[in-house]
Amino acid sequence: SKGVQYLNEIKDSVVTAFQWATKEGVICEENVRGVRFNIHDVTLHADAIHRGGGQIMPTARRVFCAAMLTAKPALMEPVFLVEIQCPESAVGGIYSVLNHRRGHVFSEDKKVGTPIYMIKAYLPVMESFGFTADLRSHTSGQAFPQCVFDHWQVLQGDPLEDGSKCHSIVMNIRKRKGLNEGIPPLDRYL
Repeated sequence: SKGVQYLNEIKDSVVTAFQWATKEGVICEENVRGVRFNIHDVTLHADAIHRGGGQIMPTARRVFCAAMLTAKPALMEPVFLVEIQCPESAVGGIYSVLNHRRGHVFSEDKKVGTPIYMIKAYLPVMESFGFTADLRSHTSGQAFPQCVFDHWQVLQGDPLEDGSKCHSIVMNIRKRKGLNEGIPPLDRYL
C-alpha cells in the first residue's frame, strides 16, 4: 500500500472502522482479541467528497468483518485460577469435580506441619456456576475454594460449524443478546 495517493487522508477513518469492527465482532458482537489485518492495496476516488468518513468507515468495517469470517475465527473464554484448601481425604472429590467441569489441576502442595493440601487449578468461568456447592457436596464440606480471573484461552471447536459445542455457545450468546439467529453470512459484507 506504499505510494497510494490520499491514503493519509483516510487513515483516521480506517482506524475508527477497525475499532468499530473489533469492538463488535462479527460472530456474536463481542470484543475481538488477537487479530491483525494487512492492507495490501487501496483504490481511492480522486474526488475528495467520496473519501469522507461516511463512505470509508462503513466500507472498511464491512471489509474487516468479511476478513474475520474468511479467516479461522475462534472464541476466547475467561479462565479462573482456583485455589482449594482441603484435607487429604477430600483430594479425590476435588479432582472428580474439576474433571467434570473441564478444569485441570496444575499444582498440589501439602502445607508443612499440617494435614492440609493446597490445590491450584484452572477452571473455565462458564463451568464455575454452582462449582462451590458441587465441590462442598463431593468433599463433605471439607474443601474451601477461592476463584480469581487468571487468563483467556481459545475455546476448542469451530464457531462456524453447525453442531459443534462452540457453535451452540455462539447461538446462545446471540439469542441472549437479542441478535438475529445464525451467524451473518459472508455475502452480507461483500
